[in-house]
Amino acid sequence: MLALRFTATRGILLRLVYPMAEQKLPKYGAKEVAGARERILAAAYGLFAEQGIGQTGIDTILAKSGCAKASLYSNFGSKTALAIAFLDRREEMWTRGWLEAEIKRRSSDPRERLLAIFDLFDAWFRKKSFEGCSFINVMLESDPSGPVHRAAAVHLSRIRAIIRGLAVDAGLKEPEKFAQAWHMLMKGSIVAACEGNKNAARDAKLAAQLIVDGWARL
Repeated sequence: MLALRFTATRGILLRLVYPMAEQKLPKYGAKEVAGARERILAAAYGLFAEQGIGQTGIDTILAKSGCAKASLYSNFGSKTALAIAFLDRREEMWTRGWLEAEIKRRSSDPRERLLAIFDLFDAWFRKKSFEGCSFINVMLESDPSGPVHRAAAVHLSRIRAIIRGLAVDAGLKEPEKFAQAWHMLMKGSIVAACEGNKNAARDAKLAAQLIVDGWARL
């Protein structure tokens, strides 16, 4: 169980997109508050993805963001709310900004879009910045009855919704059932890559081709 938490990750995508200033904030008005929120969220994003939510303390986030504790609580209210904001940002950057956008860019054919997921994963798994799936990691480390766990589950369900939409476009029967099976293959390949199998996406794609070609159609 602990081995699947993937806390020893190495690269943080958002650092390339939201560079963080190191200086302390002066007294702020509305504009500066927005800046403080982004700096705190950017710092938390990197730390949560790298170390896990439970292993990352508030003081560490504040030190990295260069913000005061009052800024964190005025913008987020609690560490739990900050963790949920991290998951929202992960969907924005990873699910929508990368995965969904790239599969649409690569092909107009629904079947090819489904298979393109594993081509994208193959390149991702080979990057030094490969950090695993934050939604899976958070689910494994969080209280199953808590709000952070539930938020991670919702974000995973939105990935399945993308797959379900492609299944509908491809004319596959029982698109929800298909999306569940396809997503299990995706998640399994991520876990295998975290275990060190750099060819996990290529292996998964071979299985995926058998699944999609053998699935009943309308």
